[in-house]
Amino acid sequence: MSPDSIRRIGILTGGGDCPGLNAVIRAVAKTAMLQFGIEVLGIEDGFQGLIENRVRSLSFRDVSGILTRGGTILGSNNRCNPRRYCTSMAADGSPIFSDVTSTCLETIRSNRLDAVIVIGGDGTMLCAAPLIEAGINVIGIPKTIDNDLFGTEITFGFLTAVATATEALDRLHSTADSHHRVMVCEVMGRNAGWIALTSGVASGSDMILIPEIPYKEDAIAQYITQRMNSGPGFAIVVVAEGAKAVGGNPSVARIDPTSPDPIRLGGIGQRVADVIAARTNAEVRTTSLGHILRGGMPIAADRILATNFGYHAISILMEGASGRLVVRENNVFSDVDLLISAGRQRLVPTNHALITAARALGTSFGDGVGHTHGCVGSSTID
Repeated sequence: MSPDSIRRIGILTGGGDCPGLNAVIRAVAKTAMLQFGIEVLGIEDGFQGLIENRVRSLSFRDVSGILTRGGTILGSNNRCNPRRYCTSMAADGSPIFSDVTSTCLETIRSNRLDAVIVIGGDGTMLCAAPLIEAGINVIGIPKTIDNDLFGTEITFGFLTAVATATEALDRLHSTADSHHRVMVCEVMGRNAGWIALTSGVASGSDMILIPEIPYKEDAIAQYITQRMNSGPGFAIVVVAEGAKAVGGNPSVARIDPTSPDPIRLGGIGQRVADVIAARTNAEVRTTSLGHILRGGMPIAADRILATNFGYHAISILMEGASGRLVVRENNVFSDVDLLISAGRQRLVPTNHALITAARALGTSFGDGVGHTHGCVGSSTID
């Protein structure tokens, strides 16, 4: 389709909510309206809106004054995959899934949408794949607090989540010091430990446990014992929800059989705390930040990032792009084939520079590598 023929576009926010969604909606809509005279329609509750034909026109007033607001004025949904959509329940209570892609395509056609702007992470881009395969022009914008979307060095929402986690860890620091305790804080990060790593370093946490580096219970116990006995007498441990022991599995909180992604993680913070309590003399407390990391207004950096992403999405669309994902690499905005990011995640490399720097400062990753936090000349843990 020629850029000159694009007169009406849709926009949806898929997956989990995060700070900066409204900033992107604003940037997409205002750029489309002001620069190109394009009509913008909002698709409610992610792909659920495409399935149920819940689409509404967005006015300039609708997208004004929302830059600082958390959440999304369109609503979102992280349980809806058109290719595997729960349409009913069997007699035994098990879900029955159907492919409702054709319903989504009919919604797009009936609303005369020339393109769809899809805002989300790897799951959302996976949901968008069949639309692209059917000939719909989809432009993706990378969103997730986990910062794990393949193809881009950063996603909006991540920096605000890190700031929130860091503030919480700073507060735990003072109470841990006062009571000579070990404070274990669980943060989001199912397969990728970017939030735990970055907030852990920013807060000066003593131990950082991430999914990419399985931990050893012996190493955790030895590190905590040495810190409590020979060091400051307190410790801060930040744990990504997907962290696991060597040879072990992540901690599963529950299973939702009606969801395309049924496993819900949770509880690893308490599991690690129980290990520390059982194998050391330390007094241990746990905190789980959970969905607190998703909420609230975006910090300035995320507002700017979201604005850039939204502007670039419309810019490349009007330059003739189709099926592309807006990305930032080496601090430069560009775009890649959206399908290479669908269902793929960007994990933390175990040799990442931030891990190397943290180890040099005595931070433990629970794997027994590097120096323990104690007196000068302390030995490495085997």
